[in-house]
Amino acid sequence: MRRIAQAAAALSLAFGVLTTIGSTGAHAATYHGCPDGYVCIYPENAGWNNDTPSHFYFEYGTYNLTDMHGLHRIENNQTGGATMRTCTGYNGTGCEGYLPAQWGITKDLTPINSITLQA
Repeated sequence: MRRIAQAAAALSLAFGVLTTIGSTGAHAATYHGCPDGYVCIYPENAGWNNDTPSHFYFEYGTYNLTDMHGLHRIENNQTGGATMRTCTGYNGTGCEGYLPAQWGITKDLTPINSITLQA
């Protein structure tokens, strides 16, 4: 149990300022409206938003974000160990931590300008 707590704490620090970290083990094909293989972002201050994400990302690569401020739920429903990162700069610069596949967080996206998806 101590190892799990230490790993969770390390992940929290590595990924930046987090409001919530959650692991669900194995997700179903669609998890809170986020299809299998996708990273989904939900609207500001809306939690799961009745299982309706506002943004969907599927291909590995970098995505610049526009007008995302405040707390947003991010769900990494990718498979095969794929990870996701948030970055303070555009075009995937200034990235922080890794959000593992099948994990989700609630994070302040005000300082975040891009995300990356990678295997």
